[in-house]
Amino acid sequence: MQEGRPLAYWPVGNGLLDRVPETEQQALMLFCTEIDLRQSEVLYEPDDALTHVYFPLSGMISLVAVMHDGRAVETMTIGREGVVATSASGYVDPAFSRFLVQVPGSAIRVSAQGFEDMVDASVGLCSAVSRYREVLLRTTLQIVACNAIHSVRQRCARWILTTHDRSGSDLLPLTQASLAEMLGVKRNAVSIVLRELRRLGMIENRRSQLAVVDRAALNPVACECYGLVCREQGRLLTDGPSPECND
Repeated sequence: MQEGRPLAYWPVGNGLLDRVPETEQQALMLFCTEIDLRQSEVLYEPDDALTHVYFPLSGMISLVAVMHDGRAVETMTIGREGVVATSASGYVDPAFSRFLVQVPGSAIRVSAQGFEDMVDASVGLCSAVSRYREVLLRTTLQIVACNAIHSVRQRCARWILTTHDRSGSDLLPLTQASLAEMLGVKRNAVSIVLRELRRLGMIENRRSQLAVVDRAALNPVACECYGLVCREQGRLLTDGPSPECND
């Protein structure tokens, strides 16, 4: 585990930490360190003890269900709107999924006990985390339905839009192989979809990267789940829809 950097000031950029009142920030800083999120880094494997939680400031972390035969599929993505491993207790709850850094960035890391102490000490953070846990439940249920009903084309567009929202850049570190794994489909299925989206001028493929060229055109290609989840996150976490939901 990499060494964390002490905080010189309260971090800005995470939707939950941004809700901590200024009067509480100085005391909570003692629990926090900042780390880099490195692309393809695995924070936890299934059955690992959840010793720390992570508040992303940038980048994106995927929760990946791993089967006994090695096959894997993404079940959820978490970015700067939330927190990863909120059920951590340090010695009781093992990880149920693989926690994989899909888009590099940075995060605030807190020990499991430190996280519980922070929630107990901050009414603002406690309220935000409780609401976020509700978002996670609703998002999980929606993605289960999405994976069962919607086409690879729709789900691929949804995944690109979700990654674009959290990356802060039009250039995404996504490959056909990573997209196929996250969607739980064969690579050639993703290749066909990306070729069509590129032909329509919505994206461009670059070496180990994907560029979003026309987001407005890509938005209606995605299934309804993208807008539904986006609006629900905005309603519960920010008391209003995210700007991206209305593209």
